[in-house]
Amino acid sequence: MEALRCRIEARVMSLSGLALGQIDYEHPEGDPGLFGPDSMPWEVHSDFTSMLVGGIASLLLQMLHPLALAGVWDHSNFRQDMLGRLRRTGQFVAGTSFAPSASADWLIDIVRTIHL
Repeated sequence: MEALRCRIEARVMSLSGLALGQIDYEHPEGDPGLFGPDSMPWEVHSDFTSMLVGGIASLLLQMLHPLALAGVWDHSNFRQDMLGRLRRTGQFVAGTSFAPSASADWLIDIVRTIHL
């Protein structure tokens, strides 16, 4: 099972870093970001299995709400670019969880602008 888990993790991790690569996670600035290392987002989002299960569950839950589903269906390009959508969502979650505050605010501004 460990070999399978590692293969899945490597595949998912290969999706990140391509869409919004301006954030440097390898050399953090020292700013703990919006939450900090002792927070629940850091604890939960740093666990790969929890993120995979939780991410899929949240997408399924989103599809149960008619207005949320209509918004995604009518105003998203997920049908043409599913991996890109997944990549951008992953970058947003990682950035707002772990990136310095300025980078997290930048990501939030992007999403807020898209949803206006």
